[in-house]
Amino acid sequence: MKKTALVTHEECLQHVTPPGHPEQIARLEYILEALKDINLLRVNAPMAADDDILRIHPREHINYLQDSVPENGFKSLDGDTHISSGSLTAAYRAAGGVLRAVDLVLSGEAKNAFVAVRPPGHHAETQKAMGFCLFGNIALGVKHALDFHGLKKVAVIDFDVHHGNGTQEILWDESRCLTFTSQQIPLWPGTGTEEEQGNYKNIVNIPLPPRSTGALMRQKYEALVFPVLQKFEPELILISAGFDAHKADPLAELNWSTADFSWLTERLCKIALECCEGRLVSTLEGGYDLEALADSVKAHVMRLCEA
Repeated sequence: MKKTALVTHEECLQHVTPPGHPEQIARLEYILEALKDINLLRVNAPMAADDDILRIHPREHINYLQDSVPENGFKSLDGDTHISSGSLTAAYRAAGGVLRAVDLVLSGEAKNAFVAVRPPGHHAETQKAMGFCLFGNIALGVKHALDFHGLKKVAVIDFDVHHGNGTQEILWDESRCLTFTSQQIPLWPGTGTEEEQGNYKNIVNIPLPPRSTGALMRQKYEALVFPVLQKFEPELILISAGFDAHKADPLAELNWSTADFSWLTERLCKIALECCEGRLVSTLEGGYDLEALADSVKAHVMRLCEA
């Protein structure tokens, strides 16, 4: 019987951020502890090759990151995004982990997958690292599925509380991918309005007001996401799984519960079974309250296992 794959790597713990930074090593430590007793296919994330990264980023972006790596301490790429001696290796593992998960699911070695890596990716634009992100991990997974595996239709669902501006920018002209992204508005990075739809009406933004609950999220997904996703009939579903919409999270103001993440995962797994033989890959994005993050990820992965 096929299992859910957990793709991760200890070198993702070597991405060190400044003291007090929310995107900290403990995030991944808490997640791995929460998942330690679950029966998963455990796979080491390989390092992506530069040829892989070049599917979505130019050589200048790779060179900039390589030149920015300090021998010790940190270098700040902007006010939020920092790089240490182990950060770029971690970023290559994070990107490679998504590629490996796509391979596992499309080959049938795993029924679905969760990629527990850092740094996250959905804020990284084509030529800009930002929002704690260096490479566009989920967008890279999309291009890998389309261009390497030859799929014709892929869908992305991003439920991080912050808009996935990088994913949107990279996939703006990608007619073969339909991207749904729900986010608190107003909130950093200031993008994600309903008017931003991509060049092929291939992006669906779902703004959620501050202090709204999981009940509104469920209504919006029932009305705006699930029917369109089912009609699109993707051959693979990719999830940018940010857990910072949780009511305990310190960086935003949505009031979702762990049960809301569980419900959303279950519904997406059901649609994947209907549309694409259950083929689904989820990768970690945000989530900055450590206990809430661990609880929500565990619930998310349990639903993947039960699919």
